[in-house]
Amino acid sequence: MSQITFTRPDGATCTGHYFEPAQGAASAPGLVVIQEWWGLNEQIKGVAEQYAARGYRVLVPDLYRGKVGLDAREAEHLMHGLDFGEAASQDIRGAVQYLKQQSAKVGVTGYCMGGALTLLAACFVPEVDAGCAWYGFPPLEYIDASKIRVPLMGHWATRDAFFPIAQVDALEEMLKAAGVSYEFYRYDAVHAFANETHGNKPGPFSHDATAAEMAMTRTLAFFEANLR
Repeated sequence: MSQITFTRPDGATCTGHYFEPAQGAASAPGLVVIQEWWGLNEQIKGVAEQYAARGYRVLVPDLYRGKVGLDAREAEHLMHGLDFGEAASQDIRGAVQYLKQQSAKVGVTGYCMGGALTLLAACFVPEVDAGCAWYGFPPLEYIDASKIRVPLMGHWATRDAFFPIAQVDALEEMLKAAGVSYEFYRYDAVHAFANETHGNKPGPFSHDATAAEMAMTRTLAFFEANLR
Protein backbone atom coordinates (compact mmCIF):
# COMPACT_ATOMS: atom_id res chain seq x y z
CA MET A 1 0.00 0.00 0.00
CA SER A 2 1.17 3.49 -0.78
CA GLN A 3 -0.32 6.96 -0.65
CA ILE A 4 -0.37 8.65 -4.04
CA THR A 5 -1.52 11.92 -5.56
CA PHE A 6 -3.37 11.92 -8.88
CA THR A 7 -4.71 14.66 -11.11
CA ARG A 8 -8.41 15.30 -11.59
CA PRO A 9 -9.91 16.26 -14.99
CA ASP A 10 -10.06 19.90 -13.85
CA GLY A 11 -6.33 19.94 -13.09
CA ALA A 12 -6.68 19.90 -9.29
CA THR A 13 -5.18 17.00 -7.34
CA CYS A 14 -6.53 14.37 -5.00
CA THR A 15 -4.75 11.87 -2.78
CA GLY A 16 -5.61 8.23 -2.33
CA HIS A 17 -4.32 4.88 -1.16
CA TYR A 18 -3.03 2.56 -3.87
CA PHE A 19 -2.71 -1.22 -3.67
CA GLU A 20 -1.14 -3.68 -6.11
CA PRO A 21 -1.45 -7.46 -6.45
CA ALA A 22 1.59 -9.47 -5.45
CA GLN A 23 1.97 -10.75 -9.01
CA GLY A 24 1.00 -9.51 -12.46
CA ALA A 25 0.48 -5.86 -11.53
CA ALA A 26 1.76 -4.65 -14.91
CA SER A 27 -1.20 -6.19 -16.76
CA ALA A 28 -3.80 -6.22 -13.98
CA PRO A 29 -7.19 -4.53 -14.39
CA GLY A 30 -7.93 -1.53 -12.20
CA LEU A 31 -10.56 -0.99 -9.56
CA VAL A 32 -11.58 2.22 -7.78
CA VAL A 33 -13.00 1.47 -4.32
CA ILE A 34 -15.17 4.18 -2.77
CA GLN A 35 -15.47 4.67 0.96
CA GLU A 36 -18.53 4.46 3.19
CA TRP A 37 -19.62 7.66 4.93
CA TRP A 38 -16.94 7.00 7.57
CA GLY A 39 -14.14 8.07 5.23
CA LEU A 40 -10.89 6.43 4.17
CA ASN A 41 -10.49 4.37 7.34
CA GLU A 42 -8.78 1.08 8.11
CA GLN A 43 -11.87 -0.95 7.24
CA ILE A 44 -12.10 0.31 3.65
CA LYS A 45 -8.34 -0.12 3.27
CA GLY A 46 -8.87 -3.75 4.25
CA VAL A 47 -11.53 -4.08 1.56
CA ALA A 48 -9.10 -2.66 -0.99
CA GLU A 49 -6.47 -5.17 0.11
CA GLN A 50 -8.93 -8.00 -0.52
CA TYR A 51 -9.45 -6.87 -4.11
CA ALA A 52 -5.71 -6.43 -4.63
CA ALA A 53 -5.15 -9.97 -3.37
CA ARG A 54 -7.54 -11.09 -6.11
CA GLY A 55 -5.37 -9.53 -8.80
CA TYR A 56 -6.54 -5.92 -9.14
CA ARG A 57 -4.70 -2.62 -9.03
CA VAL A 58 -6.83 -0.74 -6.51
CA LEU A 59 -7.11 2.96 -5.76
CA VAL A 60 -9.21 4.39 -2.90
CA PRO A 61 -9.57 8.16 -3.42
CA ASP A 62 -9.64 10.21 -0.22
CA LEU A 63 -12.90 12.07 -0.75
CA TYR A 64 -12.82 13.71 2.71
CA ARG A 65 -9.25 14.95 2.32
CA GLY A 66 -7.86 13.18 5.36
CA LYS A 67 -10.90 13.45 7.62
CA VAL A 68 -12.52 10.34 9.11
CA GLY A 69 -15.83 10.04 10.93
CA LEU A 70 -15.38 8.35 14.29
CA ASP A 71 -19.10 8.14 15.04
CA ALA A 72 -22.32 8.24 13.02
CA ARG A 73 -22.99 11.92 13.72
CA GLU A 74 -19.55 12.97 12.51
CA ALA A 75 -19.74 10.68 9.48
CA GLU A 76 -23.13 12.12 8.53
CA HIS A 77 -21.72 15.65 8.83
CA LEU A 78 -18.80 14.79 6.56
CA MET A 79 -21.06 13.12 4.01
CA HIS A 80 -23.45 16.09 3.89
CA GLY A 81 -20.47 18.37 3.29
CA LEU A 82 -19.40 16.40 0.24
CA ASP A 83 -20.31 17.63 -3.25
CA PHE A 84 -21.39 14.33 -4.80
CA GLY A 85 -21.35 15.66 -8.35
CA GLU A 86 -17.79 16.90 -7.99
CA ALA A 87 -16.69 13.73 -6.20
CA ALA A 88 -17.99 11.57 -9.06
CA SER A 89 -16.96 13.74 -12.01
CA GLN A 90 -13.59 14.87 -10.63
CA ASP A 91 -12.16 12.72 -7.80
CA ILE A 92 -13.51 9.37 -8.98
CA ARG A 93 -13.03 10.11 -12.66
CA GLY A 94 -9.47 11.21 -11.93
CA ALA A 95 -8.86 7.94 -10.07
CA VAL A 96 -10.23 5.94 -13.01
CA GLN A 97 -8.07 7.90 -15.44
CA TYR A 98 -5.00 7.32 -13.25
CA LEU A 99 -5.52 3.55 -13.29
CA LYS A 100 -6.24 3.60 -17.03
CA GLN A 101 -2.72 4.82 -17.71
CA GLN A 102 -1.68 1.21 -17.10
CA SER A 103 -4.83 -0.92 -16.91
CA ALA A 104 -6.85 -1.61 -20.06
CA LYS A 105 -10.08 -1.82 -18.06
CA VAL A 106 -11.11 -0.20 -14.78
CA GLY A 107 -14.18 -0.80 -12.63
CA VAL A 108 -15.71 1.12 -9.74
CA THR A 109 -17.23 -0.28 -6.57
CA GLY A 110 -18.42 1.43 -3.41
CA TYR A 111 -20.22 0.87 -0.15
CA CYS A 112 -23.05 2.90 1.43
CA MET A 113 -22.24 6.45 0.31
CA GLY A 114 -19.75 4.85 -2.05
CA GLY A 115 -22.53 2.79 -3.61
CA ALA A 116 -24.38 5.99 -4.46
CA LEU A 117 -21.21 7.44 -5.97
CA THR A 118 -20.65 4.24 -7.96
CA LEU A 119 -23.99 4.76 -9.70
CA LEU A 120 -23.19 8.42 -10.37
CA ALA A 121 -19.80 7.39 -11.77
CA ALA A 122 -21.57 5.01 -14.15
CA CYS A 123 -23.47 8.03 -15.47
CA PHE A 124 -20.69 10.63 -15.55
CA VAL A 125 -17.33 8.84 -15.90
CA PRO A 126 -17.04 7.74 -19.54
CA GLU A 127 -13.78 5.84 -18.93
CA VAL A 128 -15.29 3.36 -16.47
CA ASP A 129 -15.94 -0.21 -17.69
CA ALA A 130 -18.16 -1.71 -14.96
CA GLY A 131 -19.69 -0.72 -11.63
CA CYS A 132 -20.82 -2.53 -8.50
CA ALA A 133 -22.84 -0.70 -5.82
CA TRP A 134 -23.22 -2.04 -2.30
CA TYR A 135 -26.33 -0.87 -0.40
CA GLY A 136 -26.28 2.76 -1.46
CA PHE A 137 -27.88 4.91 -4.18
CA PRO A 138 -28.33 8.65 -4.74
CA PRO A 139 -31.71 10.36 -5.06
CA LEU A 140 -33.06 8.75 -8.20
CA GLU A 141 -33.62 12.09 -9.94
CA TYR A 142 -29.83 12.45 -10.10
CA ILE A 143 -29.43 9.27 -12.14
CA ASP A 144 -29.62 9.66 -15.91
CA ALA A 145 -29.88 6.01 -16.88
CA SER A 146 -29.68 6.91 -20.58
CA LYS A 147 -26.01 7.81 -20.03
CA ILE A 148 -25.06 4.44 -18.52
CA ARG A 149 -23.17 2.34 -21.06
CA VAL A 150 -21.52 -0.15 -18.71
CA PRO A 151 -22.75 -3.27 -16.88
CA LEU A 152 -23.85 -2.78 -13.28
CA MET A 153 -24.23 -4.99 -10.24
CA GLY A 154 -26.02 -4.05 -7.02
CA HIS A 155 -26.22 -5.64 -3.58
CA TRP A 156 -29.15 -4.47 -1.46
CA ALA A 157 -30.43 -5.14 2.05
CA THR A 158 -34.17 -5.77 2.29
CA ARG A 159 -34.25 -4.32 5.84
CA ASP A 160 -32.09 -1.28 5.13
CA ALA A 161 -33.17 1.66 7.31
CA PHE A 162 -31.17 4.17 5.24
CA PHE A 163 -31.81 3.09 1.63
CA PRO A 164 -35.37 1.68 1.39
CA ILE A 165 -35.67 -1.42 -0.75
CA ALA A 166 -38.77 0.04 -2.46
CA GLN A 167 -36.53 2.66 -4.06
CA VAL A 168 -34.28 -0.11 -5.36
CA ASP A 169 -37.33 -1.42 -7.20
CA ALA A 170 -37.80 2.03 -8.75
CA LEU A 171 -34.12 2.19 -9.70
CA GLU A 172 -34.41 -1.20 -11.34
CA GLU A 173 -37.32 0.01 -13.46
CA MET A 174 -35.26 3.02 -14.58
CA LEU A 175 -32.40 0.79 -15.68
CA LYS A 176 -34.72 -1.60 -17.49
CA ALA A 177 -36.35 1.26 -19.39
CA ALA A 178 -32.93 2.55 -20.49
CA GLY A 179 -31.72 -0.89 -21.59
CA VAL A 180 -28.88 -0.98 -19.04
CA SER A 181 -27.25 -4.35 -18.42
CA TYR A 182 -27.50 -4.98 -14.68
CA GLU A 183 -27.67 -7.64 -11.98
CA PHE A 184 -29.37 -6.79 -8.68
CA TYR A 185 -29.31 -9.03 -5.62
CA ARG A 186 -31.36 -8.61 -2.47
CA TYR A 187 -30.29 -9.99 0.91
CA ASP A 188 -32.29 -10.52 4.09
CA ALA A 189 -30.02 -8.17 6.01
CA VAL A 190 -29.69 -4.61 7.28
CA HIS A 191 -27.49 -1.76 6.12
CA ALA A 192 -23.71 -2.25 5.79
CA PHE A 193 -23.95 -6.04 6.06
CA ALA A 194 -20.47 -6.44 4.55
CA ASN A 195 -18.74 -4.22 7.12
CA GLU A 196 -17.22 -6.61 9.65
CA THR A 197 -16.52 -3.86 12.17
CA HIS A 198 -20.21 -3.56 13.04
CA GLY A 199 -20.49 -7.02 14.55
CA ASN A 200 -23.70 -9.02 14.25
CA LYS A 201 -25.77 -7.42 17.00
CA PRO A 202 -29.23 -6.00 16.22
CA GLY A 203 -29.21 -2.41 15.01
CA PRO A 204 -29.28 -0.19 11.91
CA PHE A 205 -25.80 -1.49 11.01
CA SER A 206 -25.04 -5.18 11.37
CA HIS A 207 -22.55 -7.54 9.77
CA ASP A 208 -23.95 -10.62 8.07
CA ALA A 209 -21.08 -12.93 7.16
CA THR A 210 -23.18 -15.20 4.94
CA ALA A 211 -24.64 -12.34 2.90
CA ALA A 212 -21.26 -10.61 2.71
CA GLU A 213 -19.51 -13.72 1.42
CA MET A 214 -22.20 -14.37 -1.17
CA ALA A 215 -22.11 -10.76 -2.37
CA MET A 216 -18.31 -10.76 -2.64
CA THR A 217 -18.33 -14.01 -4.61
CA ARG A 218 -20.80 -12.51 -7.05
CA THR A 219 -18.83 -9.26 -7.26
CA LEU A 220 -15.55 -11.00 -8.04
CA ALA A 221 -17.22 -13.09 -10.76
CA PHE A 222 -18.79 -9.92 -12.20
CA PHE A 223 -15.50 -8.07 -12.39
CA GLU A 224 -13.69 -11.12 -13.77
CA ALA A 225 -16.23 -11.27 -16.58
CA ASN A 226 -16.17 -7.54 -17.36
CA LEU A 227 -12.63 -6.34 -16.61
CA ARG A 228 -10.35 -9.19 -17.72
